[in-house]
Amino acid sequence: MHLETRDTLMKKMLDAQENVRDFESISKRIDDEEVISAFKEFAEQSGHQARRLKELLSKYEHK
Repeated sequence: MHLETRDTLMKKMLDAQENVRDFESISKRIDDEEVISAFKEFAEQSGHQARRLKELLSKYEHK
């Protein structure tokens, strides 16, 4: 169970980090201010998720 949980946390953390990059990158290539604002908000939310997942993952890294 330990390995499975750790692997899942790692995958989801990497996914969240990729979402941050994607939302930020896309927001720089479009010209609709409402969409830009939403994508920046999504990037920030994904960043919070990535940080929380990293915190959870850290307890498995030290075992």
